[in-house]
Amino acid sequence: MRAVHVTEAGAPSALTLAELPEPAALPGQVVVRNAAIGLNFIDVYYRNGTYPAPYPLVPGQEAAGIVTAVGEGVDEITPGDRVAYATQLGAYAEFTSVPAAKLVSVPESVTLDDAAAVLLQGLAAHYLSHTSHPVASGETIVVLAAAGGLGRLLVQLAAHRGATVVAVASTKEKRETALAAGAHHAVPYEGFAEAVRELTGGEGAHAVYDSVGAATFETSLKALRRRGTLVVCGLSSGPVPPFDVELLRTSGSLYLTRPTLADHVPDAASLRAAAAEVFRYVAQGVLRPEVGARLPLGEAARAHELLEGRGTTGKVLLTP
Repeated sequence: MRAVHVTEAGAPSALTLAELPEPAALPGQVVVRNAAIGLNFIDVYYRNGTYPAPYPLVPGQEAAGIVTAVGEGVDEITPGDRVAYATQLGAYAEFTSVPAAKLVSVPESVTLDDAAAVLLQGLAAHYLSHTSHPVASGETIVVLAAAGGLGRLLVQLAAHRGATVVAVASTKEKRETALAAGAHHAVPYEGFAEAVRELTGGEGAHAVYDSVGAATFETSLKALRRRGTLVVCGLSSGPVPPFDVELLRTSGSLYLTRPTLADHVPDAASLRAAAAEVFRYVAQGVLRPEVGARLPLGEAARAHELLEGRGTTGKVLLTP
């Protein structure tokens, strides 16, 4: 089968197309023919060495497709089923062997492209807005990188839950995209803390969702009201440097969290329940995944360049 291979950490050019053996259906595993592969910034972290990885590897953690084979002990899934998965390395390939516990069913009301575009970021947007900081009606919520895949979904869910959403994005076009997604206000990065305070009568936001990291961390803190919450949900500009925890006290008894999907969706039952709710939101039009670019598997390096350079809004997909 064709797959994207990485032998050592490096630039996007480290992603090369290779012929690898098609995986077998081992006990407890399911082989999926991938129809659409979703790109996420965590793929960049594995490729460039930010996150340790067992090289050589086939990167990618999210896809949707059709089951072609099931291993011994798998009873609830059969060949021909429409499924999606996330958090399983090996998605940049024509076929991937996935533990059955990591698969979720894709209803007929959701296309496989939409499933691949929404699953991982939809699960993230779900826990970020439901448990990391449970967004409440009447709150003011700030979303950074609001025109990106995760950002747009967060905007949609926060608005659906009754919050006033302030989107932060780098260009006029991206701010217009965020407004179209449901944001009530859209501002540039420069001076966004001051803009948020002006919009809230000087009080600040109840929560800021910051997927940028190092470049925006301090400004995000300044955008919060007393006892507000900063949710660091990405590090696209690099890791947040060490800081004095007293800064949280002197800035208004602020809360800070750096959540992960594994702690909010820790088992198969919670995964399938959350995914079912995400797909219901898609079917109802609450979540509206947007595919910003669709590239063939052999152009994975170009896809990473788009992702890192913020060269597109919405989700980047690879097609085998």
